[in-house]
Amino acid sequence: MEDKILKIDYSNYFWQDDKVRLRSMHPDDWEREYIGQFDTSARRLLLCSTELPPTITGSKKFAEENADFSSSKGRIMFIIEDFVGKSIGEINLSSIDERNGTFSIGIVIDKENRGKGYGTRAMKILLRYAFLERRLNKFNDYVLEGNEASAKMLKKLGCIQEGVRRQAVYINGKYMDFILFGLTKDEFIENHKEELNL
Repeated sequence: MEDKILKIDYSNYFWQDDKVRLRSMHPDDWEREYIGQFDTSARRLLLCSTELPPTITGSKKFAEENADFSSSKGRIMFIIEDFVGKSIGEINLSSIDERNGTFSIGIVIDKENRGKGYGTRAMKILLRYAFLERRLNKFNDYVLEGNEASAKMLKKLGCIQEGVRRQAVYINGKYMDFILFGLTKDEFIENHKEELNL
C-alpha cells in the first residue's frame, strides 16, 4: 500500500505566524529532546538545576508522556517548527490555574536557532491562545539571573519585571536570584492589537 502525502492548506491556521508553526510532540521527538540535554548551560537556565547525564530511555519516556497533548502533569507541550518542518525548539503552556486565570510558559530553542526571533514568535502564538481562547488573564514567569536573552524576549513581548526572588536556587556553587515577570491579558492586547486584528 502506497503512503499518501497529505496536502494541507495552512493559510487560515491558528497555530502559526509567518515564520513558525506549533505542532504536537510525537513519540519520535525523543531524539531532539535527548540531544538538547547535552547543552548544560541552556538546560541550567531552563530548569535552574544541573541534570544527571541524559538517557535515551528518559528522553523516550518524556516524548511519549507528552505526545499528542497527553501529559498528565498539566502541561500542554508543542514542538516549534519552521515552514519546511524542521524542528526549532519546544514550548509548553503550564502551571494553568483556571480559577485565578494564571499560567506560565516554558520554552527552549535549539542552539543553532537562538537569536533569530523564533522564541518570541512562538511565545506570541501561545500567549494569544492562553489569553484569547482559554480566557486566562495573567502570565507569570521568571528567568534565572544572568539569562539576558530570555529577559529581553519577555520585555519585547510587553512583560513587566515585577520583582526579584533573591537567592532562590543553588547552581554551580552559588545562590542565584529569579527575576519575576508578568503580563496581563489587557497588556498583551494593548501591545499587540494590530497583529491580533482586534
